[in-house]
Amino acid sequence: MAFIFLAQNVFSQNNPAISATDRIRLAEAFRLGDKLSEKVWPNWSKAPFAVLLVAPESEFLVRHPSPSKDFTEIGYDKLLKSKVYWRKRVFNQSFLATFPAVGGVSTIVVGQAENTWVKTSAFWTVTLLHEHFHQMQDSQANFYRDVLALDLANGDESGMWMINYPFPYRDKKINDDFSVMAAQLAKALEAADAKEFQTEFGAYLKLRKAFNASLSEKDYRYLSFQFWKEGTARYTEYEIAGLAAENYKSVKGFTKLKDYKTYREVADHWRRKTIESLKTIRLDKLEREVVYPYGAAEAMLLVKAGIDWKSRYFTEKFYLDKYFGK
Repeated sequence: MAFIFLAQNVFSQNNPAISATDRIRLAEAFRLGDKLSEKVWPNWSKAPFAVLLVAPESEFLVRHPSPSKDFTEIGYDKLLKSKVYWRKRVFNQSFLATFPAVGGVSTIVVGQAENTWVKTSAFWTVTLLHEHFHQMQDSQANFYRDVLALDLANGDESGMWMINYPFPYRDKKINDDFSVMAAQLAKALEAADAKEFQTEFGAYLKLRKAFNASLSEKDYRYLSFQFWKEGTARYTEYEIAGLAAENYKSVKGFTKLKDYKTYREVADHWRRKTIESLKTIRLDKLEREVVYPYGAAEAMLLVKAGIDWKSRYFTEKFYLDKYFGK
């Protein structure tokens, strides 16, 4: 499938092109955002949705407002509703992250589905919405200033402290208490009726409060920030997939891809995997990776408890557990 250009003179045989499959995947991710984002988070559609697709030899920049000079314009792609730019590959093909990678703009840097851990098209497009939610977080007024005010960087100006912070993952008591708390969270999410839920929910809140008190203040801030940032992004994947499963029409060709799965399959997978993981989760095994299922599960619990937490998410930042208290 070829690019459709507004001006034929921008075409060059020397320029590479995004593959037909990747164009469909990108178009589907953008359509999910266009059609569903405002139903999940108010004002989400105002966030940038710049994407840098990392292919084996080249990188393709889409929906970016100000490409840096190392990119060459290919032309306008009507399917992607964007000019497309390329350069020789810089990032690893398995990359999947959001940061100011190009021109100081929050950009999703993502490998092709086959080269990332998500592997298949529907999971890949939903994961792009996870990353797009990070773009919404990043675009909030004073976001970076407020993150720095958490005082967790320990002099690291690269941002890698978010991954490398020395949380005591291998402390036996913290490990054991966390596993007990996580198992109780699963019980609350699986409660069959209102009475059972209130009992399990109350037990969970007690364990959560005790666990918080057992951490140093700095470690509590770090774990809370990660639950808030990454866990909520994972929950947003689940919510987007659930909405897409109900009344949404994919872009032409997406359902014909050889690795196609329905969004109902994606949503059910994430809910099932999230809850089941809580029953055996260990900090010393997963370390920082625990924040994805655990934070997502707490967001699910907030919804099940009928708590209006999204209206407070960007004004009372970084602590999901504090939403339970009101």
